[in-house]
Amino acid sequence: MRARIAAGLLALGLAPVGALPAGAQDVLPAERAFAYSVRGLDPATVEARFAIAPGYYLYRDRLKFSVASGQGPVGLAATPVLPPGKVKDDPFFGTVETYRGEVSVRLALAAPAPGGTLTVTAESQGCADLGICYPPQRQSLELTLPAAGAGPGAPVELAPAKKKWFN
Repeated sequence: MRARIAAGLLALGLAPVGALPAGAQDVLPAERAFAYSVRGLDPATVEARFAIAPGYYLYRDRLKFSVASGQGPVGLAATPVLPPGKVKDDPFFGTVETYRGEVSVRLALAAPAPGGTLTVTAESQGCADLGICYPPQRQSLELTLPAAGAGPGAPVELAPAKKKWFN
């Protein structure tokens, strides 16, 4: 499966032409390489987070968020402020800022929605150090905001870690 993902990325021209890079059979699926989660911090603030696997990075300028409810788009109080990334001379996109390890972004809602249900969508793109880039990803998660006066809600994960049954 992983080798097919790598081969598919190569076919899309998202990695160097030629044979698969060494170790390409170990390429993670996007939802594991860039584990997306969200949580409601309060009735007017959502935190979106990516836990980025070792050997992978996300592009700062390819990271965008939107929020919707069952009635349609929910306004954001302001454009989300992305933390600075690390400057990288990237073989695919030139000089860019990237994130490794973890990145979290606070999304301030234009109007509080205590106990409301929202869908938070992240658009992102990243690569593996092996020389393989993923196509742009669009991932959505639904969460319920905390009630007024309640503490932050539990994180909602797109791809929860798999349980290990045996050591």
